[in-house]
Amino acid sequence: MKCDCITDFHRDDKAFPPQHQNGQPGLEYVMNPLPVSECGKTYPKLKNKVALITGGDSGIGRAVAYDFVKQGAFVVIVYYDEEKDAEETSKRIEELGGKSLLICGDLKDPCFAQYCVDKTIKCFGKLDILVNNHAVQFIQRSILDISHEQLECTFRTNVFSFFYLIQCALPYMKKGGSIINTTSVTAYEGNKDLIDYSATKGAIVALTRSLSLSLVEKGIRVNGVAPGPIWTPLIPASYSAEEVATFGKKTSHVPMNRAGQPCEVSPCYVFLASDDSSYMTGQVLHPNGGTIVGS
Repeated sequence: MKCDCITDFHRDDKAFPPQHQNGQPGLEYVMNPLPVSECGKTYPKLKNKVALITGGDSGIGRAVAYDFVKQGAFVVIVYYDEEKDAEETSKRIEELGGKSLLICGDLKDPCFAQYCVDKTIKCFGKLDILVNNHAVQFIQRSILDISHEQLECTFRTNVFSFFYLIQCALPYMKKGGSIINTTSVTAYEGNKDLIDYSATKGAIVALTRSLSLSLVEKGIRVNGVAPGPIWTPLIPASYSAEEVATFGKKTSHVPMNRAGQPCEVSPCYVFLASDDSSYMTGQVLHPNGGTIVGS
């Protein structure tokens, strides 16, 4: 059976008529109604959608922006102060035939979060997809070395700002909207040198699950992506030169024995942003090189 509109099977007031088959695995052609096996969705998957992507100037955020544009979306790139990276991202988006808006500032400030949403609405008139992707991490060999200032900075950047953006974006998001939060494999495995960072990523998992329950009746889906070791600017900015040389290998237990690239993670975001994942909310995808973690 083919369905021309994804919302045709989103109705929760439509029960299945009583029916039974005597043999297994069963026959589809006698079912009433027939299962929907083709949604009839046209490509690109995100045509005319508007996405706000934090940390979109580089790394995973940049790859997500490129993939979204290739799927027909307009993108808003929010970044801290990485001007050259942001300009290169915007230039590439133009080369891909897309349109972007760059916004520079500090998301630890709730007023800036509101500014980002206001600029998005002013420029594009709507907001369909929110990707909370930015983060900081500071290596400390002991919890005793984590200062109060570092702890507050890590949580304000990695967690508080997610709350701010969600609170500002929700009034503009409609049924069919998608919120995608970037967490990490460290939320599941932990990391002895990134205790505060790992704690924030665990908080993001809990936020994703709780918010999905809160918004399910509004038709807004909330999911997450938990990357493993991915080659992004955060890595050489965090680790020593010697540790970078073995990143994804000796410094972590990755079955594939290598770090991943941002373009190997970004398709997860396309899937979660599109109707391809219409029956998923409160879930986390794990592009991590084969590490087995609890869901």
